[in-house]
Amino acid sequence: MADEYRRQGFELERRIFELDIKCSSLRAEKQDDDYLQNASAILDKLKSFYRQGGESSNLSKLLQDYTQVILDITFYEENKLVDQEFPEDCSPFKIQQLLQDLTEPEVLAARLAPALEVQSVLGLELLECLYWRRGALLYMYCHTLHQRKQWIKKNKDTFLKCIQEGVRYLMRMLQVRNSVKLNDGVVLHDSATASILSEGIFSDTHLLTMMYIGEMCFWAVKYEDCSADTTERKEDRLQFRDIGTQILNKYVLACEGPLQGQGWNTENAKEILSILQ
Repeated sequence: MADEYRRQGFELERRIFELDIKCSSLRAEKQDDDYLQNASAILDKLKSFYRQGGESSNLSKLLQDYTQVILDITFYEENKLVDQEFPEDCSPFKIQQLLQDLTEPEVLAARLAPALEVQSVLGLELLECLYWRRGALLYMYCHTLHQRKQWIKKNKDTFLKCIQEGVRYLMRMLQVRNSVKLNDGVVLHDSATASILSEGIFSDTHLLTMMYIGEMCFWAVKYEDCSADTTERKEDRLQFRDIGTQILNKYVLACEGPLQGQGWNTENAKEILSILQ
């Protein structure tokens, strides 16, 4: 057991020092980037911990710090792709690498703390953020590809696969926390807050996630309708149509109900719903 414990600590230590090399390389490109500076500060603390011979007695805290470093470094890399408008030659490889990097904390948590649920190791907010970042990255990529009509004609299957993967990540983000059941002894004096929480909407990011899902489902239905009419694609299309309709209806009800006047626009959501329904 002791050997296994040390092996786990060594694996995380190795990844931390690898990330430090990567972060230093990226900071050479942009020394004053806030996210890279934050990642570097956390890495310095983690390296100091290991150099002093620290034992991984608080594995959860180490994994949380490691996850924050991943989030900061990949955010910088994502922004570069967005600023470059996702170059056709390198974007597929870079996106897969980013998705892999953003998946690694979840994989490590499951492997290094197998007796615990991943969400109890990383915490709800970090786990939500990992799903959100993967889904939002694919949304931004698909949003850019959606403007490239000629590319889609030649790469329709790739486009639909990216949409499906993105929707899956965003749906997982919405499922990390359970919606608040108002009959479970929960007392909320604000009826608007109670209504939103009962629908599983805990932040602006949850609302934005719902809108992203709706748009991606619309793109999927649009291009699958133009594709060969195979049984598999019929099933996918019906799934996208149902998911998009359900999520956008919930979005519209929230924005025009409890959140009315808070700056959330429902015109695009209603337009998409008119097509999906």
